[in-house]
Amino acid sequence: MESWLDGHRAPVPDETTARDLPVKGVLPAELDGRYLRNGPNPKPGEPSRHWFTGHGMVHGIRLRDGRAEWYRNRWVRTTRFTNGAPYLRDDLSLDLAAVPANTHVIAHDGTVYALVENGLPYELTPDLDTVGPCDFAGRLTTAMTAHPKRDPRTGDLLFFGYGAVPPYLTHHRLSADGRLVESREIEVPGPTMMHDFAITERYVVWLDLPMVFDLELLDRGMPYRWDGAYGARIGVMPREGEPRVRWFDVDPCYVFHVGNAFEDDRGRVTLTGVRYDEADIASLWSEIGGAPSSVSSPSGDSYLHRWTLDPATGRAHEEKLDDLSVEFPTLDDDRVGRAHRYLYSVTRSGVVKHDLESGSSASRRLDGHVGEAVFVPAEGRRDEDDGWLLTVESGASGSSLLVLAAADLSETARVLLPRRVPAGFHGSWIPAAAVR
Repeated sequence: MESWLDGHRAPVPDETTARDLPVKGVLPAELDGRYLRNGPNPKPGEPSRHWFTGHGMVHGIRLRDGRAEWYRNRWVRTTRFTNGAPYLRDDLSLDLAAVPANTHVIAHDGTVYALVENGLPYELTPDLDTVGPCDFAGRLTTAMTAHPKRDPRTGDLLFFGYGAVPPYLTHHRLSADGRLVESREIEVPGPTMMHDFAITERYVVWLDLPMVFDLELLDRGMPYRWDGAYGARIGVMPREGEPRVRWFDVDPCYVFHVGNAFEDDRGRVTLTGVRYDEADIASLWSEIGGAPSSVSSPSGDSYLHRWTLDPATGRAHEEKLDDLSVEFPTLDDDRVGRAHRYLYSVTRSGVVKHDLESGSSASRRLDGHVGEAVFVPAEGRRDEDDGWLLTVESGASGSSLLVLAAADLSETARVLLPRRVPAGFHGSWIPAAAVR
């Protein structure tokens, strides 16, 4: 059986709802909202050629007054889910409403959206029922990344779309009140898989890396492969004015997920992200359904790195920050685009806290597979790490929503879930006041 249909990634066969979930420990009473997490989940018996192409399924837990009121899981009902509509047209353009919305789930301007990087966002109700695709009053004509960035000062949501046919890259800005107010094409040499990006207070930071579209791999579900001839570079683009990108060459690599970016007092841009070299991205890609790897004994590991982009010299300095193989870096959303001290990531069976000032890290090992850890700030907090990390742990005995103290990674509470939750991608803590 394919690896993405077995073990901790194995899909579940149905939707369910459970109420008044058992809790071990004490849930902080101020956690009033929903933890939502998205991931691919093919229908039972449905062919699956790549882990990334399964239908989206959102798992949710409602917390209030120190209780776990409910758990529910629901498929995102795209047109492909409901009527089998193909998402690729004859001209290689995508039917953006048919692509499975399986990667992230966020809230903006009171609305919950399920996201995928090569399709339209899908609006959901707060109880996870599908409303339908959203193109922001017809203004969005490209895909929307699964990794938009909200500016903590303005409330604007910055995002992009990439495609296998021109325009290869388009930058967008959604106002705090949900209007698409800016769209502009960014010139890049060709079609690549640009999964994530970053922002600072003044810049957008692009990752133009050598995972390129290959039509001959179309029957594998995700037609992308490593092409060392494409090159690797990071771009810095002013958020205002002409979209002139200054590109910095870097050593060939791939980055699925950035941690953050910010500007220092010397005008340099610092970017953190989880870096794969050629052998390790080839190994991972082969394991989850992509082009077979020709590298002998690759590990599929990835490590937290920092790139410092200096406009005075035009050079990028790269450094490895930790020897732990990690993924899914997160931080306090109020620090997006700003200087910060802490990042959080996960290993295959644990949560890691990175102190970027001291260069140290602390980890908590857990028994099962651990998903992305989402930071929730405490009310009236005094320190950057005053809050909690929410993550789903899945093991042989079932799945739990873990609430860890971000300061020391100690377990505050554990919500026992009524079913196994497969490994997935990204999620959000959505306060009750943030949804209509």
